[in-house]
Amino acid sequence: MSTSQKHRNFVGEPMSDKDVTELAGIGPALGGRLSSKGFDKAYVVLGQFLVLKKNEELFKDWLHDTCGANAKQQRDCFDCLNEWCRAFL
Repeated sequence: MSTSQKHRNFVGEPMSDKDVTELAGIGPALGGRLSSKGFDKAYVVLGQFLVLKKNEELFKDWLHDTCGANAKQQRDCFDCLNEWCRAFL
């Protein structure tokens, strides 16, 4: 699996107070939609990821329904959070 620089940057350090747009697959447009629904920080999206028990299908569906993410954006964001969890949880 090839990952983007954004992905590598995100999973390479603790989450702290990162903006939602620092997640792989989440750019300004999707980030704005997520922020408008209360998901303004990466850790808030991580919380939803964990509430959904790290289930890939459920998380991707949630991301599509919440901000209109396409299949690649969904996959990039899921992979980013999943790898971060393996490294830090």
